[in-house]
Amino acid sequence: MKKTRLNTSHKNLGARMIEFFGWEMPVEYSGLMNEHMAVRQRGGLFDVSHMGEILISGKQALDFVQYLTPNDAARLTPGKAQYTALTTPQGTFIDDLLVYCLSLSEYLLVANAANSDKDYDWIVGHQEGFDVQVENKSGDYTQLALQGPRAMDILQPMVRINLDEMSSFGFNVANMEGEKVFISRTGYTGEDGVEIYTLSTQPEKIWDALLERGKSFGLLPVGLGARDTLRLEANLMLYGNDIDETTTVLEAGLGWLVKFKKGEFLGREVLLKQKKKESREKSWGLNWLKEG
Repeated sequence: MKKTRLNTSHKNLGARMIEFFGWEMPVEYSGLMNEHMAVRQRGGLFDVSHMGEILISGKQALDFVQYLTPNDAARLTPGKAQYTALTTPQGTFIDDLLVYCLSLSEYLLVANAANSDKDYDWIVGHQEGFDVQVENKSGDYTQLALQGPRAMDILQPMVRINLDEMSSFGFNVANMEGEKVFISRTGYTGEDGVEIYTLSTQPEKIWDALLERGKSFGLLPVGLGARDTLRLEANLMLYGNDIDETTTVLEAGLGWLVKFKKGEFLGREVLLKQKKKESREKSWGLNWLKEG
Protein backbone atom coordinates (compact mmCIF):
# COMPACT_ATOMS: atom_id res chain seq x y z
CA MET A 1 0.00 0.00 0.00
CA LYS A 2 1.00 3.59 -0.57
CA LYS A 3 1.74 5.62 2.54
CA THR A 4 1.62 9.36 3.10
CA ARG A 5 4.68 11.05 4.61
CA LEU A 6 2.73 11.28 7.89
CA ASN A 7 2.10 7.54 8.20
CA THR A 8 4.37 7.12 11.24
CA SER A 9 2.82 10.17 12.92
CA HIS A 10 -0.64 8.63 12.63
CA LYS A 11 0.48 5.35 14.14
CA ASN A 12 2.24 7.16 16.99
CA LEU A 13 -1.09 8.88 17.74
CA GLY A 14 -2.81 5.49 17.95
CA ALA A 15 -4.82 5.84 14.75
CA ARG A 16 -6.73 2.87 13.42
CA MET A 17 -5.36 2.40 9.93
CA ILE A 18 -7.24 0.97 6.93
CA GLU A 19 -6.65 0.38 3.23
CA PHE A 20 -8.32 3.12 1.19
CA PHE A 21 -7.98 2.87 -2.60
CA GLY A 22 -4.44 1.57 -2.31
CA TRP A 23 -3.40 3.90 0.55
CA GLU A 24 -2.86 3.09 4.21
CA MET A 25 -4.88 5.84 5.88
CA PRO A 26 -6.18 6.70 9.39
CA VAL A 27 -9.92 6.06 9.68
CA GLU A 28 -10.15 7.29 13.30
CA TYR A 29 -8.03 8.21 16.31
CA SER A 30 -10.32 8.86 19.30
CA GLY A 31 -13.69 7.75 17.88
CA LEU A 32 -15.77 8.88 14.94
CA MET A 33 -18.36 10.87 16.90
CA ASN A 34 -15.71 12.57 19.03
CA GLU A 35 -13.79 13.64 15.95
CA HIS A 36 -16.95 14.70 14.08
CA MET A 37 -18.05 16.97 16.93
CA ALA A 38 -14.55 18.41 17.35
CA VAL A 39 -14.71 19.70 13.77
CA ARG A 40 -18.23 21.08 14.24
CA GLN A 41 -17.49 22.79 17.55
CA ARG A 42 -13.73 23.51 17.62
CA GLY A 43 -11.30 22.17 15.05
CA GLY A 44 -9.99 19.05 13.35
CA LEU A 45 -6.79 18.28 11.45
CA PHE A 46 -6.85 15.79 8.56
CA ASP A 47 -4.09 14.23 6.48
CA VAL A 48 -5.55 14.12 2.96
CA SER A 49 -2.27 13.59 1.13
CA HIS A 50 -3.82 10.66 -0.74
CA MET A 51 -5.60 13.17 -2.99
CA GLY A 52 -4.28 13.56 -6.52
CA GLU A 53 -2.56 16.65 -7.92
CA ILE A 54 -2.18 17.15 -11.67
CA LEU A 55 -0.35 20.17 -13.08
CA ILE A 56 -1.30 21.59 -16.47
CA SER A 57 1.10 24.23 -17.79
CA GLY A 58 2.00 25.94 -21.05
CA LYS A 59 0.75 28.53 -23.53
CA GLN A 60 -2.65 26.91 -23.91
CA ALA A 61 -3.12 25.74 -20.33
CA LEU A 62 -6.28 27.79 -19.88
CA ASP A 63 -7.75 26.63 -23.20
CA PHE A 64 -7.12 23.01 -22.22
CA VAL A 65 -8.68 23.38 -18.77
CA GLN A 66 -11.68 25.09 -20.40
CA TYR A 67 -12.07 22.14 -22.77
CA LEU A 68 -11.82 19.53 -20.00
CA THR A 69 -14.17 21.16 -17.48
CA PRO A 70 -17.66 22.77 -17.58
CA ASN A 71 -16.97 25.64 -15.18
CA ASP A 72 -15.38 28.84 -16.52
CA ALA A 73 -11.70 28.77 -15.60
CA ALA A 74 -11.24 32.10 -17.43
CA ARG A 75 -12.80 33.72 -14.36
CA LEU A 76 -9.85 32.59 -12.27
CA THR A 77 -6.90 34.83 -11.51
CA PRO A 78 -3.68 33.74 -9.73
CA GLY A 79 -4.60 32.99 -6.12
CA LYS A 80 -8.13 31.76 -6.91
CA ALA A 81 -9.66 28.29 -7.20
CA GLN A 82 -12.97 26.84 -8.31
CA TYR A 83 -14.98 23.66 -7.92
CA THR A 84 -15.61 21.88 -11.21
CA ALA A 85 -15.61 18.48 -12.92
CA LEU A 86 -13.85 16.42 -15.54
CA THR A 87 -16.66 15.54 -17.92
CA THR A 88 -17.11 12.88 -20.57
CA PRO A 89 -18.58 13.65 -24.02
CA GLN A 90 -21.86 12.44 -22.47
CA GLY A 91 -21.73 15.14 -19.78
CA THR A 92 -21.07 12.63 -16.98
CA PHE A 93 -18.33 12.63 -14.38
CA ILE A 94 -14.83 11.31 -14.80
CA ASP A 95 -14.33 13.09 -11.46
CA ASP A 96 -15.19 16.20 -9.52
CA LEU A 97 -12.22 18.36 -8.53
CA LEU A 98 -10.73 21.72 -7.66
CA VAL A 99 -8.81 23.85 -10.16
CA TYR A 100 -6.20 26.25 -8.77
CA CYS A 101 -4.86 29.07 -10.91
CA LEU A 102 -1.18 29.21 -9.94
CA SER A 103 -0.47 31.58 -12.84
CA LEU A 104 -2.13 32.32 -16.17
CA SER A 105 -0.11 29.47 -17.67
CA GLU A 106 -0.26 27.00 -14.73
CA TYR A 107 -3.29 25.25 -13.30
CA LEU A 108 -3.25 22.64 -10.54
CA LEU A 109 -6.11 20.14 -10.57
CA VAL A 110 -6.81 18.37 -7.27
CA ALA A 111 -8.57 15.07 -7.81
CA ASN A 112 -10.13 12.37 -5.65
CA ALA A 113 -7.68 9.74 -4.44
CA ALA A 114 -9.62 6.91 -6.08
CA ASN A 115 -9.46 8.65 -9.44
CA SER A 116 -6.07 10.35 -9.63
CA ASP A 117 -4.45 7.86 -12.04
CA LYS A 118 -7.63 7.60 -14.11
CA ASP A 119 -7.91 11.40 -14.26
CA TYR A 120 -4.30 11.76 -15.34
CA ASP A 121 -4.74 9.19 -18.12
CA TRP A 122 -7.96 10.90 -19.25
CA ILE A 123 -6.30 14.33 -19.38
CA VAL A 124 -3.26 13.05 -21.27
CA GLY A 125 -5.59 11.21 -23.64
CA HIS A 126 -7.21 14.52 -24.62
CA GLN A 127 -3.99 16.56 -24.76
CA GLU A 128 -3.45 16.33 -28.53
CA GLY A 129 -3.79 19.69 -30.28
CA PHE A 130 -3.04 21.73 -27.16
CA ASP A 131 0.36 23.30 -26.46
CA VAL A 132 0.54 22.14 -22.83
CA GLN A 133 2.49 19.92 -20.45
CA VAL A 134 0.68 17.57 -18.09
CA GLU A 135 2.43 16.28 -14.96
CA ASN A 136 1.14 13.90 -12.32
CA LYS A 137 2.40 15.50 -9.09
CA SER A 138 0.33 13.31 -6.76
CA GLY A 139 3.37 11.74 -5.12
CA ASP A 140 5.01 15.10 -4.45
CA TYR A 141 2.40 16.92 -2.38
CA THR A 142 1.38 16.59 1.24
CA GLN A 143 -2.09 18.00 1.84
CA LEU A 144 -3.50 18.82 5.27
CA ALA A 145 -7.01 20.07 6.04
CA LEU A 146 -7.53 22.26 9.11
CA GLN A 147 -11.30 22.61 9.55
CA GLY A 148 -13.70 23.99 12.12
CA PRO A 149 -14.87 27.26 13.72
CA ARG A 150 -11.51 27.80 15.47
CA ALA A 151 -9.34 26.85 12.49
CA MET A 152 -8.36 30.41 11.62
CA ASP A 153 -7.60 31.29 15.26
CA ILE A 154 -5.27 28.30 15.43
CA LEU A 155 -3.49 29.02 12.17
CA GLN A 156 -3.17 32.82 12.10
CA PRO A 157 -0.26 33.18 14.58
CA MET A 158 1.69 30.56 12.61
CA VAL A 159 1.77 32.47 9.29
CA ARG A 160 2.54 36.05 8.23
CA ILE A 161 -0.27 36.37 5.71
CA ASN A 162 -3.60 37.88 6.83
CA LEU A 163 -6.09 35.02 6.74
CA ASP A 164 -9.04 37.41 7.14
CA GLU A 165 -8.24 38.79 3.70
CA MET A 166 -8.46 35.35 2.13
CA SER A 167 -11.92 34.82 0.66
CA SER A 168 -13.58 31.47 0.08
CA PHE A 169 -11.74 29.59 -2.71
CA GLY A 170 -8.82 31.98 -2.43
CA PHE A 171 -5.28 30.83 -1.66
CA ASN A 172 -1.90 32.33 -0.83
CA VAL A 173 1.72 31.26 -0.38
CA ALA A 174 3.19 31.27 3.12
CA ASN A 175 5.92 29.77 5.29
CA MET A 176 5.22 27.32 8.11
CA GLU A 177 7.93 25.83 10.29
CA GLY A 178 10.53 26.82 7.70
CA GLU A 179 8.64 25.09 4.88
CA LYS A 180 6.93 26.70 1.88
CA VAL A 181 3.19 26.04 1.72
CA PHE A 182 0.17 27.35 -0.08
CA ILE A 183 -2.94 27.79 2.00
CA SER A 184 -6.38 27.51 0.42
CA ARG A 185 -9.66 28.58 2.02
CA THR A 186 -11.42 25.41 0.97
CA GLY A 187 -12.56 22.20 2.63
CA TYR A 188 -14.83 19.18 2.56
CA THR A 189 -16.63 19.43 5.90
CA GLY A 190 -19.13 22.28 5.63
CA GLU A 191 -17.10 24.27 8.17
CA ASP A 192 -14.76 27.21 7.66
CA GLY A 193 -11.13 26.25 7.39
CA VAL A 194 -8.20 25.75 5.06
CA GLU A 195 -6.34 23.14 3.10
CA ILE A 196 -2.55 23.36 3.28
CA TYR A 197 -0.36 22.05 0.45
CA THR A 198 3.39 21.56 0.65
CA LEU A 199 6.13 19.89 -1.38
CA SER A 200 8.23 19.54 1.77
CA THR A 201 9.79 16.16 2.47
CA GLN A 202 9.33 16.87 6.21
CA PRO A 203 5.64 17.77 6.54
CA GLU A 204 5.49 16.21 10.01
CA LYS A 205 6.96 19.50 11.30
CA ILE A 206 3.83 21.30 10.11
CA TRP A 207 1.47 18.56 11.33
CA ASP A 208 3.05 18.47 14.80
CA ALA A 209 3.13 22.27 15.11
CA LEU A 210 -0.56 22.54 14.24
CA LEU A 211 -1.55 19.88 16.77
CA GLU A 212 0.57 21.54 19.48
CA ARG A 213 -0.77 25.00 18.73
CA GLY A 214 -4.34 23.67 18.61
CA LYS A 215 -4.27 21.87 21.96
CA SER A 216 -5.69 24.81 23.90
CA PHE A 217 -8.49 25.12 21.33
CA GLY A 218 -9.50 21.45 21.55
CA LEU A 219 -8.10 20.59 18.11
CA LEU A 220 -8.09 16.86 17.34
CA PRO A 221 -6.55 14.76 14.57
CA VAL A 222 -9.41 13.41 12.46
CA GLY A 223 -9.63 10.35 10.23
CA LEU A 224 -11.49 9.39 7.08
CA GLY A 225 -14.51 8.14 9.03
CA ALA A 226 -15.51 11.56 10.32
CA ARG A 227 -14.48 13.14 7.03
CA ASP A 228 -17.24 11.10 5.42
CA THR A 229 -19.91 11.84 8.04
CA LEU A 230 -19.05 15.55 7.95
CA ARG A 231 -19.31 15.81 4.15
CA LEU A 232 -22.56 13.79 4.22
CA GLU A 233 -24.07 16.09 6.85
CA ALA A 234 -23.01 19.10 4.75
CA ASN A 235 -24.56 17.54 1.60
CA LEU A 236 -21.26 17.46 -0.29
CA MET A 237 -20.92 15.01 -3.18
CA LEU A 238 -18.76 11.89 -3.01
CA TYR A 239 -17.55 10.34 -6.25
CA GLY A 240 -18.61 6.70 -6.51
CA ASN A 241 -21.49 7.32 -4.13
CA ASP A 242 -23.45 10.28 -5.43
CA ILE A 243 -21.82 10.89 -8.81
CA ASP A 244 -19.98 8.76 -11.36
CA GLU A 245 -19.66 8.11 -15.09
CA THR A 246 -23.40 7.33 -15.30
CA THR A 247 -24.48 10.66 -13.77
CA THR A 248 -24.58 13.90 -15.73
CA VAL A 249 -23.64 17.15 -14.05
CA LEU A 250 -27.25 18.36 -14.32
CA GLU A 251 -28.67 15.12 -12.90
CA ALA A 252 -26.37 15.59 -9.90
CA GLY A 253 -27.96 18.96 -9.19
CA LEU A 254 -24.71 20.75 -10.00
CA GLY A 255 -25.96 22.76 -12.94
CA TRP A 256 -24.61 25.94 -11.34
CA LEU A 257 -21.06 24.94 -12.27
CA VAL A 258 -21.90 24.50 -15.98
CA LYS A 259 -21.15 27.69 -17.93
CA PHE A 260 -22.56 27.13 -21.43
CA LYS A 261 -21.66 30.62 -22.65
CA LYS A 262 -17.92 30.08 -22.20
CA GLY A 263 -17.69 27.98 -25.37
CA GLU A 264 -16.87 24.37 -26.21
CA PHE A 265 -16.13 21.78 -23.51
CA LEU A 266 -16.49 18.01 -23.27
CA GLY A 267 -20.17 17.13 -22.85
CA ARG A 268 -21.52 20.60 -23.70
CA GLU A 269 -23.96 19.54 -26.41
CA VAL A 270 -25.44 16.69 -24.37
CA LEU A 271 -25.83 18.89 -21.29
CA LEU A 272 -27.36 21.69 -23.35
CA LYS A 273 -29.96 19.31 -24.82
CA GLN A 274 -30.69 17.95 -21.35
CA LYS A 275 -31.13 21.45 -19.97
CA LYS A 276 -33.56 22.39 -22.76
CA LYS A 277 -35.51 19.16 -22.26
CA GLU A 278 -35.79 19.75 -18.51
CA SER A 279 -36.91 23.31 -19.17
CA ARG A 280 -39.69 22.11 -21.48
CA GLU A 281 -40.79 19.45 -18.98
CA LYS A 282 -40.94 21.96 -16.13
CA SER A 283 -42.88 24.40 -18.31
CA TRP A 284 -45.34 21.65 -19.29
CA GLY A 285 -45.85 20.72 -15.66
CA LEU A 286 -46.67 24.30 -14.72
CA ASN A 287 -49.17 24.70 -17.55
CA TRP A 288 -50.83 21.43 -16.58
CA LEU A 289 -51.25 22.65 -13.00
CA LYS A 290 -52.77 25.91 -14.15
CA GLU A 291 -55.21 24.25 -16.50
CA GLY A 292 -56.07 21.52 -14.00
